[in-house]
Amino acid sequence: MSMNTPSNSVPGSTSRFQVHVINEDHGSGAAMSDSTDPPHYEETSFGDEAQNRLRISFRPGNQECFDNFLQNGDTAKTDTTFHAYDSHTNTYYLQTFGHNTMDAVPKIEYYRNTGSVSGPKVNRPSLLEIHEQLAKNVTVAPGSADRVANGDGMPGEEQAENKEEDMSGVVKFGWVKGVLVRCMLNIWGVMLFIRLSWIVGEAGIGLGVIIIGLSVVVTTLTGISMSAICTNGVVRGGGAYYLISRSLGPEFGGSIGLIFAFANAVAVAMYVVGFAETVVDLLKESDSMMVDPTNDIRIIGSITVVILLGISVAGMEWEAKAQVILLVILLIAIANFFIGTVIPSNNEKKSRGFFNYQASIFAENFGPSFTKGEGFFSVFAIFFPAATGILAGANISGDLEDPQDAIPRGTMLAIFITTVAYIGVAVCVAACVVRDATGNVNDTIISGMNCNGSAACGLGYDFSRCQREPCPYGLMNNFQVMSMVSGFGPLITAGIFSATLSSALASLVSAPKVFQALCKDNIFKGLQFFAKGYGKNNEPLRGYLLTFVIAMAFILIAELNVIAPIISNFFLASYALINFSCFHASYAKSPGWRPAYGIYNMWVSLFGAILCCAVMFVINWWAAVITYVIELSLYIYVTYKKPDVNWGSSTQALSYVSALDNALELTTVEDHVKNFRPQCIVLTGGPMARPALLDITHAFTKNSGLCICCEVFVGPRKLCVKEMNSGMAKKQAWLIKNKIKAFYAAVAADCFRDGVRSLLQASGLGRMKPNTLVMGYKKNWRKAPLSEIENYVGIIHDAFDFEIGVVIVRISQGFDISPVLQVQDELEKLEQERLALEAAIKDNECEEGKGGLRGLFKKAGKLNITRPAPKKEGGTNTIQSMHVGEFNQKLVEASAQFKKKQGKGTIDVWWLFDDGGLTLLIPYILTLRKKWKDCKLRIYVGGKINRIEEEKISMASLLSKFRIKFADIHVIGDINIKPNKESWKVFEEMIEPYCLHESHKDLTTAEKLKRESPWKITDAELEAVKEKSYRQVRLNELLQEHSRAANLIVLSLPVARKGSISDLLYMAWLESLTKNLPPVLLVRGNHKNVLTFYS
Repeated sequence: MSMNTPSNSVPGSTSRFQVHVINEDHGSGAAMSDSTDPPHYEETSFGDEAQNRLRISFRPGNQECFDNFLQNGDTAKTDTTFHAYDSHTNTYYLQTFGHNTMDAVPKIEYYRNTGSVSGPKVNRPSLLEIHEQLAKNVTVAPGSADRVANGDGMPGEEQAENKEEDMSGVVKFGWVKGVLVRCMLNIWGVMLFIRLSWIVGEAGIGLGVIIIGLSVVVTTLTGISMSAICTNGVVRGGGAYYLISRSLGPEFGGSIGLIFAFANAVAVAMYVVGFAETVVDLLKESDSMMVDPTNDIRIIGSITVVILLGISVAGMEWEAKAQVILLVILLIAIANFFIGTVIPSNNEKKSRGFFNYQASIFAENFGPSFTKGEGFFSVFAIFFPAATGILAGANISGDLEDPQDAIPRGTMLAIFITTVAYIGVAVCVAACVVRDATGNVNDTIISGMNCNGSAACGLGYDFSRCQREPCPYGLMNNFQVMSMVSGFGPLITAGIFSATLSSALASLVSAPKVFQALCKDNIFKGLQFFAKGYGKNNEPLRGYLLTFVIAMAFILIAELNVIAPIISNFFLASYALINFSCFHASYAKSPGWRPAYGIYNMWVSLFGAILCCAVMFVINWWAAVITYVIELSLYIYVTYKKPDVNWGSSTQALSYVSALDNALELTTVEDHVKNFRPQCIVLTGGPMARPALLDITHAFTKNSGLCICCEVFVGPRKLCVKEMNSGMAKKQAWLIKNKIKAFYAAVAADCFRDGVRSLLQASGLGRMKPNTLVMGYKKNWRKAPLSEIENYVGIIHDAFDFEIGVVIVRISQGFDISPVLQVQDELEKLEQERLALEAAIKDNECEEGKGGLRGLFKKAGKLNITRPAPKKEGGTNTIQSMHVGEFNQKLVEASAQFKKKQGKGTIDVWWLFDDGGLTLLIPYILTLRKKWKDCKLRIYVGGKINRIEEEKISMASLLSKFRIKFADIHVIGDINIKPNKESWKVFEEMIEPYCLHESHKDLTTAEKLKRESPWKITDAELEAVKEKSYRQVRLNELLQEHSRAANLIVLSLPVARKGSISDLLYMAWLESLTKNLPPVLLVRGNHKNVLTFYS
């Protein structure tokens, strides 16, 4: 940060934003006593891009009080601590619009990505900093005066200079040299000089222009879609890959990026072989062959690729200069052709079919004259690759000064110029040259001879024998027509050289650039080696070498005719996806889709994508099939690997829109019992804290119902909200990482029950609302504070009030593994510190002589290596001091028991009370899961002793109508008899501490006891529900007898009538019912049908 300190001046031009830095000293005016001037102003001009540093001017007498504040852009150390927001000490405030505020005015720095090459990212003041009360002891670190003045930390002057120094050697291109030149050179290929005359000879002028026009429609639509995409945000390096991946996501981008880079690499070989073939033809004419035509092509091609590689490795600037030279040669060659068409033809050229512009020739060549085996689509397939090359500029997007402006402007103008050139050459050559000519100057018309009515016949030449036998000249036969027509033939040869070499050079640069961008994103893990760049321009030298190897291999193979259709289809697949990306982004209706290039339409883009796919099959159907198979395989691979990237693709946007539409549509349909599924709120706290509870719930909600892991933060609101917000993303990420299909939700509340009540009422969306509450059994209820027990039982009452089913899960070891996680976290931190210290020591050994121990401690400070805090005796740090071997191993094993395959066994369902069928539905769903599929259902129901068989037949009939398979049905007829004395005695001893025993006291004393301890169990209550208490104890005896060996017990949850059953008695019931058993699910539905036997 620079500091300007003129003695008597203030910057002349003022901004509409005036930011005041004020020194307030409530205790003393000594510092400012010598001056009565008003506070000075920091003038910040947001209209001037160059003025991006803090400017401060001082009045006479004011400068000294700032001398200890700012020195060379940083805050100097002063005798007193500088408090940024302290209202009671000598404090500097930020004033915006004349008011004391930390609020920052809009600036581009706030919207940049971290590590942006266009400038530093700045963090605006957080909402917490603005919303909360001013802190009184926030110390400003060196350099933070700039933060106060700008809303956040701006880089200092030194950083800015380093940035400028880093960028000084980088070569960036404008739209002409970077895009227009490259696209024109790539589109003007050898097709222009060698095959265009043959195409117009076969298709005629009319269909020939249509073929060119149809090709241009494909490239223009793709250019429009590409322009829309690249003006919808900053474009980085990677060309087509970058545009597609950031629009459609890594799956499409990764698959197309790999084959697009490969296509460019092979295209280098294709263009170089085209150049080598032309050179070999010249060698043949001069009888200067080296070995034989095939090996000569290999030799010349190999030497050419090495030279092109040298130009590319030398740097983008040299490559760009070479491209400009090649373009000049190409333009001269094209101009040479047009000049030649108006130079009067001689007898030799006339014998070869060239008669200058003739109306009769134009009329004769206007219609098609397809030879055997050729047709419109076959000719189109041959011409279309000539129209490609529109991505040449986009492929070096990372080397453009302003890709958003350069790519649309350069690409669209290149398409227009090259189209005019193609049509111009096609029409001109077809208006000057006949289709067939013998090349014999003696084939002239002699008076008295019959003329066959052809244009040549009317011009004095008889080429009629070309109808009987092949002729070597004319549009249909001679690929060197343009050389013959041109004013100076060798210039056309130079044009061919220029076209092939420029295309090869462009592909040799494009392939490594695209491949490097793909490797940087680390979508394919094994390719990370090629992501490294070198030099100021981050040149992909490793990519250049790989492209060189691929090109050289295909040149040596010399079988490019087979691979050429596949390469053309690879390029077309890229075009199709660019068009589809534009359509998809528009269709998703994301607010982030705001392209500056407004000349596009999503349906036109979709038409362009379909057209590209159709052209792929027109060119070569088997190549199109191979392209789709390769792309689909790569898409499946990337989808399976799920790369950890988030680019805000239109696929995400469309997923959101689809989910929203489906959720809204779902609300228009009434619920039906056939479509019922458990949709659960699970009180796990942090999902990693109670994994077993989440696992068993996930077992019956996965792929069928909603699962929301809920956590309630109880305590001071400010701290709770901060903790809650900071952990939301981390906990949802944990669910995703562990492949648990669930959501995480949290609330801050004054008490646990209030939080759960809020979750029960507000969770879900539309029809996707929870209908079942899942919670763990409160194992420590006898030691817990009374308020916790009231909250726990109250939650069950609340769930029933909201007509939500309840599932309580009990396992022997309990669910909470937070202590284990805490120890693991501490050990991981210690391990990280140990590794960091070892690294620091190793670095210090390498530099031993330079800094000694001082350097070591300096490095340790940078790595935040701190001494462990002293341990408190018997306090909260007891857990931290535990050794790994002291972990509760049983607790850890129990937490994973539902992750394992259960093996052969039983799920015992004690369906004692009809709750609508939830008690039966949950175990049935469990048996459908892979981990539980070997477990059989055993159904236990209550009944009368004298009707056991009838009850069994009735239940079997009901289950068969429900289509639920079961292994056995047991009718228990002795549920309502009294439990044995030992069991009942254990129950009485358990509730003894919580009994009031008011019946043994006089009335006054009894009333006093009730007022003092309203939570205790009264003798009247015990007597009133004695039969129910008997039942719970007796049921445990039966469970011990019948289900002790079961994998899981599902049991009807007893309901405590509000106002009649005290909380402690209800907990005693649950304890007696479920103690000393395998895992138990206590289930109670909302008494609405969840099963039906109707179709």
